Amino acid sequence: MKRLFAAIIALFALCTAAFAGEDDKVEGWNIGILPCVSYNSDLGFQYGVCADIFNYGSIYPEYRQRMYVEASRYTGGQTLLHGQFDSRYLIPGIRTTFSASYQYDPMFLFYGLNGLEPYDKSLDANKETRTARYAYQRSMVRILADFQGPILPHLNWVGGLSYWYYGIDDIKMDAYDAENTLYHQMRSAGVFRPREEYGGHRVEVKAGLVYDTRDNESAPNSGLWMETYLIGSPDLYRLSPYYFYSGSNQDYLRLAAHLRHYISLWPDRMVFAYHLAYQGVIAGEAPFYSMQNISTLFLRQTCTDGLGGINTVRGLLAQRLVGDSYAWMNSELRIKLFDFKLIGQNWYLATNPLFDAGMVTRLYKGEELSRFYGRSVSDLQAEALKLHCSAGAGIKLVMNTNFIISAEWAKPFLKTDGDSALYIALNYIF
Repeated sequence: MKRLFAAIIALFALCTAAFAGEDDKVEGWNIGILPCVSYNSDLGFQYGVCADIFNYGSIYPEYRQRMYVEASRYTGGQTLLHGQFDSRYLIPGIRTTFSASYQYDPMFLFYGLNGLEPYDKSLDANKETRTARYAYQRSMVRILADFQGPILPHLNWVGGLSYWYYGIDDIKMDAYDAENTLYHQMRSAGVFRPREEYGGHRVEVKAGLVYDTRDNESAPNSGLWMETYLIGSPDLYRLSPYYFYSGSNQDYLRLAAHLRHYISLWPDRMVFAYHLAYQGVIAGEAPFYSMQNISTLFLRQTCTDGLGGINTVRGLLAQRLVGDSYAWMNSELRIKLFDFKLIGQNWYLATNPLFDAGMVTRLYKGEELSRFYGRSVSDLQAEALKLHCSAGAGIKLVMNTNFIISAEWAKPFLKTDGDSALYIALNYIF
C-alpha cells in the first residue's frame, strides 16, 4: 500500500513540475507534456507519455480547442495509443469531437456474461499453476466522430459515426494454459456465434439529444447534463456473398440514456453529484465482444469498457457485468478542501466520498448459457438481475479547473465482485 501512495505523490509532483510558468493569467495556449504515470488495480501501473493541450483564447475556464494524445503501456500488458480533439469553433456553431485509439491487450479481462460466472481469485492469472481463467487476447481499433448543434438554449442535437474493430483469440502467452480459460470453454461449447467468436468489424451511427446547463464541464458546481440517443449498427457481413448462405445476422439498435445532476450545497466548496444511466439493445442482437462498450459523447477516460472498473461501478472487477442491457448509477460528494496558487497556476485540492451501483437488466444469451451451465434460463435470470454496489472515496488535485489528477479507492459489497480497487488517473468520471 505504501508503494501506491508513493505513486500518487510522485504523479502529483511530476504534473506540478510540468506546468511551471511565470504568469498567473490563464490565456491563450496552455501545453502540458507529461509522463503517463498512473495505476489501475485491473491493469497495473501505467507508464508512457501524454500531452494535454488547451487553447483558452480569452474565455477561461472554457476553452476554444482541446487536444490530448497518449502513448502508454500497463504492467499488466495493455498497450494504448490514443488521440482526441474537441472544439466548438472548428465548425462555427457545431461542437466537434474526434478520437482515434488503438489498444492491444494480451490478457483482456473476461468474467463471463451477465455476472453469472462465480469469481475465484485463485483462478486469476497465476504462472505457477499456468492458470488464467478470466482472460483472452484482444486488439481494438476505435475511431469516433461526434457532432452537436443547437436547437434551443441548452438543448442540442447530436449525431455521430464510429468504426470499431475487435480482434479476439485465446491468450498466446506460454506461461498460461489457453484451453483452460472461460472464453475458450464458452467458445468450444457454442455460446458464441461462429462469426462473433473471434471478433469483427462494426460501424455505428448515432443520433439523439443533449441538454446541458452545467456552469463548467470538467468539474461542475451546478447544472444538469442529460443525453439520450439511439445507436444503430448494420451487419457488415451483409456485404459478403457468404451472408446469403448463413441465414443469420447481427444488426442491432441500442438506446443510451444518461442523467447527470450537480447540486451546489456550499457555493464553490461542496457539490453533490449523481449520474443515472441505462444502455440496452432494443432491437436485433449485438455480438458479445461489443457488449462491454459504454457509449459516450466525450471520453473522460480512454477506456470505455464496463460495467465494473474505473468508468462505471468503481471497485468492481473490470467488465464484471457484461449483458444485453444494464443500468448503473454513480454518486459522490465533492468537497473542495483548499485553493492555492503555485508556479503561476490556479490549484485546489478536493475529496469525493462515493457510492456506485449497477445491474444487468436483461439476460443475454440465456439459452446458450443454460446449456453451458446446465441450469434453467429462469434460474440464470434470477441470479443475473441483482444489484451490485460499491463504496469508497477519492482525492483530486485540480489545476486551472480543467486539468484534474484523480486517485480513487472503492470496495464492492459482494465478495464475488472482487476485493477492492485503486485508480490513479485523470478527471472526474462524470
